[in-house]
Amino acid sequence: MNLSQMTAFRAVMNSASLSEAAEKLGRTQPAVSAAIRSLEETLGLKLFERRGRQLVPVPEAQYLMAEASEILDRVSSVAGTMKSLKAGQSGSLNVACMPGPSTFLMPRYISQAVGANPDVHIVFSSRSSPQIRELGATQGLDFGFADLIGREPSTVTFRQETISANCFCALPIDHPLADKDTISWKDLDHVPLGLLQSSHIVRQKTVQTMLAAGVTPNVVLDSQFFLPIMQFISVGRCLSIVDPLTMVTEQEINSAAGRVVFRKLSEAFRYDYSIITPIYRPLSQLARRIKEGWQQEVMGLLTRIEADPVYCP
Repeated sequence: MNLSQMTAFRAVMNSASLSEAAEKLGRTQPAVSAAIRSLEETLGLKLFERRGRQLVPVPEAQYLMAEASEILDRVSSVAGTMKSLKAGQSGSLNVACMPGPSTFLMPRYISQAVGANPDVHIVFSSRSSPQIRELGATQGLDFGFADLIGREPSTVTFRQETISANCFCALPIDHPLADKDTISWKDLDHVPLGLLQSSHIVRQKTVQTMLAAGVTPNVVLDSQFFLPIMQFISVGRCLSIVDPLTMVTEQEINSAAGRVVFRKLSEAFRYDYSIITPIYRPLSQLARRIKEGWQQEVMGLLTRIEADPVYCP
């Protein structure tokens, strides 16, 4: 007994005549009649009494109708689910993002991409970049968004796409340097700065670049990530060199009530992001759609603020 036979049987049971059943199925009447005969031969049981042009179901046909309908409905449901999975419109999504973008930009993107779809289950975590790399190595997520923290990806456990873009100087709106279009390292000599924690590679790179330019760093504030520094900048405590997505986030959410402005650096200073994907956890169509969309979203945001982004797959 196959699906074609059951489909023809249900159509006949729900129709007044064989010709009506054939019309519903978009098949010829002889083809439907042959399917019913084949089903009866398979079961070794007559399902209909033939009275002229009518097929009258026997009592056993009523039982088969209930069972066949349940099977066909289940197959239809599974087929619909698989089509939805193929289109990336259903399934589960497990994503981790570093602090900063995890506060606003990435949740906004995912929520807009998924919408109110009840067929998608999301696990969204804010993790440090080393933790995201570890989750990638242990195949513990679909994909993650992190800093490129200076180590090559493991070709054995996860792959890494990178996005590089220019950093910006964040400063109080009433600071004398705010009148300038671009900020040089010399402008920041002995100027109070808020930077990431001393163990972070971007903090180390910033200090090293300043020293190489003959500038003395004056770090008065350490922070785990950039967004909290905005509040200290807004009251004039310090300036900062921030990654471009922090600039986008602050412009979007305006946490400092317009008291913080951003200026380009006269010497390009790059910030590197990475999209981490486990090697032994194949992406579902949903996860692939969201990951590729996020990469395009980031590139679009960075292009909008003229951060000169470069994507490397």
